[in-house]
Amino acid sequence: MDWEDRLDDWELQLELNAQFEGSDWVTLERAAADTGVSRAALRSWYRDGQIPSRLVDGPHGPQRLVPLALVAARAEGSPRLRRAAQRRLADEAQLEILRHRVDQLELRLAALERQHPPGSAIDVTGSE
Repeated sequence: MDWEDRLDDWELQLELNAQFEGSDWVTLERAAADTGVSRAALRSWYRDGQIPSRLVDGPHGPQRLVPLALVAARAEGSPRLRRAAQRRLADEAQLEILRHRVDQLELRLAALERQHPPGSAIDVTGSE
């Protein structure tokens, strides 16, 4: 059995355990990615008893798990993390606006190309 198979088996086992227990225990890496909390902050939180954690056997040795819902709730209470999330949302909103503008420009360009196929002469003086 290679490492990829072991990793897949381990992730499947975690998912099955979470479903069986009705919990949402995830790795520190996933909790950090889903909530924007750094792994260092997560370690500090579970060491200080602010969130629970547990160790399980992983494909590369013991793996620390934390409950995602509690991490998210704790992160919402942090003004710094809230500001960072708001900045990310603002950036995503700006990106969506730019995507919409590009889509509109592509539509306009397609309409112009239909009116004036490539290779046809376009009168830029305004007279016909």
